[in-house]
Amino acid sequence: MKVTEVVLRHMKMRMKSPFTTSFGTFQDKEFLLLEAKDENGVSGWGESVAFHSPWYNEETLKTNWHMLEDFIIPNLLNKEMSHPDEVSETLSYIRKNNMAKAAFESAVWDLYARQKGIPLAAALGGTGSEIEVGISIGIQNTVVDLLNLIDEYVTEGYKRMKVKIKPGWDVDVIRKVRKHFPEVPLMADANSAYRLKDIDLLKQLDQFNLMMIEQPLASDDIIDHAVLQKEIKTPVCLDESIHSYEDARKAIELGACKIINIKIGRVGGLTESRRIHDLCQERGIPVWCGGMLESGIGRAHNIALTTLSNFVMPGDTAASSRYWDRDLIQPEVTVDNGMIKVPEKPGLGYEPNMEAIKQFTVSEKSYS
Repeated sequence: MKVTEVVLRHMKMRMKSPFTTSFGTFQDKEFLLLEAKDENGVSGWGESVAFHSPWYNEETLKTNWHMLEDFIIPNLLNKEMSHPDEVSETLSYIRKNNMAKAAFESAVWDLYARQKGIPLAAALGGTGSEIEVGISIGIQNTVVDLLNLIDEYVTEGYKRMKVKIKPGWDVDVIRKVRKHFPEVPLMADANSAYRLKDIDLLKQLDQFNLMMIEQPLASDDIIDHAVLQKEIKTPVCLDESIHSYEDARKAIELGACKIINIKIGRVGGLTESRRIHDLCQERGIPVWCGGMLESGIGRAHNIALTTLSNFVMPGDTAASSRYWDRDLIQPEVTVDNGMIKVPEKPGLGYEPNMEAIKQFTVSEKSYS
């Protein structure tokens, strides 16, 4: 297998509604789309999930373009590979920049599966024919708005509700949600908005029978999360703190979490995602697939990954229509009573909608 041409596209898509977390609000999603072509003209597709600003981690759309253009593409273009795992091996000398690495590696995985004539899920070793999905709900203007949204998504059949929290929008909000929805699987996502000094406040969440609290403390912290997990009953789920297999191993050994959220972009690609999945399965730590407001390309990669056996909790891979009036794939991702059917066609199982891709492309550049 050899990538003979890469097309890098700067995309800009308008979300149906603004999305607010503890670190900010935005409605226009800008990201990079990467197309990797082989000598026969077959294309594999990947997506960088880096935002335009460094609020989730240190990477941005512009830094990803720089890393891809100046380091990653030159290292991998026209390189003979027998398997996509070789991408991460080749790029191991580059520190971090995981989202840039994942964009290229994901495209190679898609290309590999297409060449083999098998679904990406099967190429990864997945076995599920459908996956359970939940919904991620940003911070709303009022609690009433939040309750109305949850009611809408419960009616649609989503299997789990994730509610964003931050100081001043936390315990009382979760209390009201739990009062109105006593049986709904519910989790709180803090996006690193708290510190260990807030432990008494975080303990109050124990009364609401949450599935987990996601990344309550600093994004680069494992030690304080271990302290927190010993003090609260609610399972701590780590997100931003886990960038690699080694991060996951250390977090598990320290007792910093009981659950891990795996995001393909955050950990550097599907190969590392699978390694973390396997480690967690061995250690009895359940995992689930987090979302980064992806277009259909990234969403399709998430679906394939979630077919691995230790993804036992509903992920964030909602329907395309949850975020976009028009997605970049056809057919678009749909959810039926909280379930997504895993496509059986080769590769991602969804075809790029080139008309839509052209519509949302800000700029593009080809490398060969």
